[in-house]
Amino acid sequence: MSSHTICLQDAMESAHHTPQSAKVKSVNHFDAVELAEEFNVDTKYVDLVIKFIGASDLARVHVIGSMNPCFRATLDDKVSYTSSVKQNTLFPVWDETWIVKTVPSTATLSVVVREVETGALIDNDVGVFQTSVNPGTKEVEIVGKRLGRSKGTFWLNIESSPSAHNSRSLLYLFDGPIHYSRHDSPTMGVLTNLRDTRLYSTWKIYIKGIPEFFGDTVQRWNHDYKAAQAIFKGPTSIAVRSGIMAGHRMLYARTVLNGFGVITSADDVFKLLRGGLRRSSGDGNSAFENRIKPAVYTYVIAEEDETFRFSETGATFFVDFASKHALHSNCAESVVYGGEFHPRPEGGWENFSDYTDDSGVRWELVIDNNSGTYSPNPDLLAKVAQVLELNFTGINVVALTQDDPELKKSIDACREYALTKRGVKTTELEPHATDGEETLSDRVLALKKT
Repeated sequence: MSSHTICLQDAMESAHHTPQSAKVKSVNHFDAVELAEEFNVDTKYVDLVIKFIGASDLARVHVIGSMNPCFRATLDDKVSYTSSVKQNTLFPVWDETWIVKTVPSTATLSVVVREVETGALIDNDVGVFQTSVNPGTKEVEIVGKRLGRSKGTFWLNIESSPSAHNSRSLLYLFDGPIHYSRHDSPTMGVLTNLRDTRLYSTWKIYIKGIPEFFGDTVQRWNHDYKAAQAIFKGPTSIAVRSGIMAGHRMLYARTVLNGFGVITSADDVFKLLRGGLRRSSGDGNSAFENRIKPAVYTYVIAEEDETFRFSETGATFFVDFASKHALHSNCAESVVYGGEFHPRPEGGWENFSDYTDDSGVRWELVIDNNSGTYSPNPDLLAKVAQVLELNFTGINVVALTQDDPELKKSIDACREYALTKRGVKTTELEPHATDGEETLSDRVLALKKT
């Protein structure tokens, strides 16, 4: 028996087994809710805990080269889950969990297994399968999209329990775990004189609670903002959007170099905000790699997948793009919310000293609505704070509107500490590129010429 098979068996044994375990074929997808309404059927709703265990004997997409599989799962095309990428294997073990509440018991789980090719803008499909959400451990055949040939076997376990609420107004509610991915700009590998890798990174966190707190309320692009007009209005806007969307695809591409993880507490969030690697030497900043970095971040809460996306406001990949928020949102005409945030020790950066260990301080996340592109309603900022506190257990979120003098004071103190205590350069506070450095917009332009 191969070591790959043993790993899969170990993963399966760690899953919660039920007496029902069978090898199943794909089933046809349908919208369970609409069908039930058409025939006046009383639909039962369940809460699901889906554990994606792994796959075996995946068919290669290319004859030569490595195989880096991932997958995307959907429930009735209403809610989706995207996995981490496993490097160079035909026997991936994911052991990842997806919790979704208030799902029709007749729902269909659809999964597309993909292969990630380094440098490619799109992933290659290995195969697909569909199955019911009936509880049990399942061994499912993955089939090719075109000819229906076997492309391997997928293993998963489904736990199901009756939903506490049978309301049809809030269906397919994602309920955790709160997982994230970290993506690096494709230009980072060819950079020289790079000081901080965080200036080339962006994060995506899948969060829960958006439908409950915001319902259908979204923030549309600001028709009075000149930069937004250039993106969404007029004959030249199509070309502008095309460039931004190409940059977004490059920036958020899933590769074997991405970082993946799960957030269980506020501490996990602040770990993401620690200083990054500095490639230049002699500046004495290596000691701060594991300290929370005084920095301001640009964020959006995306409507399309209910993710919290952010990067440092001074990130290099923003250079030559009309809007930071539009780059994060993939030029969406509306978002759930957007703005900036920064971490600070309780009492503010102006009262902090590096002689104090980070673990000895209560940290806060100061969040605002500073986005010219979407000009979010300040009255909803408190809901953003509530959503973050729901997802990041134990975190203290301070909500300040962009015109609040306290916000400017807090940001100024944060940046002053970065400049005077952490060796951050003034040029790192806003998007910039060094002489001769390839930017993300350069890469997009080069792609258009090919």
